[in-house]
Amino acid sequence: MILELNSENFESVVVDSDKPVIIDFWAEWCGPCKIVGPIFEELSTDMTNIKFCKINVDNNQDLAGKFAVKSIPTLIVFKNGEEVDRIVGALGKDDLQQKIKEIIS
Repeated sequence: MILELNSENFESVVVDSDKPVIIDFWAEWCGPCKIVGPIFEELSTDMTNIKFCKINVDNNQDLAGKFAVKSIPTLIVFKNGEEVDRIVGALGKDDLQQKIKEIIS
């Protein structure tokens, strides 16, 4: 399951999380985001030890700015409420899954 984040729920979902969180910063008009979206959805059901979240950058410019998201899709991985790594651009499912595993291990 993917959670939609905004300024109101960001802290309770990400900062206070007891497991790693990965956030997909995306936009409706972004072609590569449309490629990553279904892959992200599949991984959310495969990798249940991680919280999968999305932030629409058009609707949440404050959060996109706070994390200096300059291009999309950008996936940011958090552990203990702190950013530990980010993945910029579109990757295939296997590559993305491997990269996430490397980051959270």
